[in-house]
Amino acid sequence: MIPASYTLRNIFKYRMTSILTVLGIGLVVFVFCASLMLTHGLTETLVASGTDGNAVVIRQASQTEVQSIVGHEQARIVSTFPEVARDENDLPLTANEIYVLITLRKLQSGEEGNVVVRGVSPNSMKLRPKVSLVEGRMWKDAGSEIIVGRSLNERFQQCHIGGTIRFGSRNWTVVGVFDAQGTGSDSEVWCEIEQAADVFRRPVYSSVTLRLADTSQFGALKAKIDDDRRLPLEVLKEKEYYERQSQTFSTFIGIAGSVISVIFSLGAIVGAMITMYAAVANRTREIGTLRALGFKRWNVLVSFLFESLVIALSGAAVGIAGAYFLRFVRVSTTNWDTFSELAFNFEISLEIVVWALVFALIMGIVGGFLPAVRASRMKIVEAFRAV
Repeated sequence: MIPASYTLRNIFKYRMTSILTVLGIGLVVFVFCASLMLTHGLTETLVASGTDGNAVVIRQASQTEVQSIVGHEQARIVSTFPEVARDENDLPLTANEIYVLITLRKLQSGEEGNVVVRGVSPNSMKLRPKVSLVEGRMWKDAGSEIIVGRSLNERFQQCHIGGTIRFGSRNWTVVGVFDAQGTGSDSEVWCEIEQAADVFRRPVYSSVTLRLADTSQFGALKAKIDDDRRLPLEVLKEKEYYERQSQTFSTFIGIAGSVISVIFSLGAIVGAMITMYAAVANRTREIGTLRALGFKRWNVLVSFLFESLVIALSGAAVGIAGAYFLRFVRVSTTNWDTFSELAFNFEISLEIVVWALVFALIMGIVGGFLPAVRASRMKIVEAFRAV
């Protein structure tokens, strides 16, 4: 077997072409990682909005709260089921909520974006342990005061303490800012549910969030709701519900990112192929010497293919390192499932790193295989004659 040190020495010997190829592969891996991190960040943000042990009740066939209608009597019936946990006063741990979209202007661009106004019940914050008030106070005058998520506070006009937002033919004063630890709730406005029902003329709820008395009882609760003809409703585990909200956008980004990465990878493969063909052309004497020393054709093939893989992995390292810093970038986009503005970070994971390495290795194999075959087929006499 040809020593690995020989391969590494040749990479450094022709460092300029090797560096250019590494940077080309690195760019492709960066784009590939960025698309995966974008979808992963969106999914993580939404899934993190859910809490283990919580369930969400919406109307059957509704994908999100935007399309959902839950009647008051239906919500009351759900709260009486024994599978629903109860508080210290023996009251059901449920939160009836109203979900409405309004438009607000962004701070930097001045463009309008859809924002969720959530009419919440007294148990809403109790059922969301990640949510806590970090600035200001809760509303005292429920008819004119609201609290906003940290993300809205940072990105939208009039979402600061003392700011005035108009919706539902009424002016509302921001009296508090809550932190939801980077989850979807950070991009919402909260007001008292009765006031939301009044200004939006909503005689029904959008959803019911509840705490299970025992997580193992979810199946029993689902069976009761499905079998009760009075309840044309669907119950989902809260994390499953929020994960479903990310599917449309995640699928689109995944497909678009994959297409772009494949197109870019063709250029990187051509670059790797040119680099390796140049290496073969510049080292014909070395190849002839290796063959004269007794190394087999497959030894030469493996050596050149190994060189291509080392270059590809180096490019992968560059691309992954660059993509890692995207974790500190926060983006805002419209969630196509809810039509609301959502802010989230790029998120990297071990799975993304593994896929990036595999992608780079494939580019290395495809780009280096034909030049390696050419080198292995070179005859000793021809190799020395070409010098």
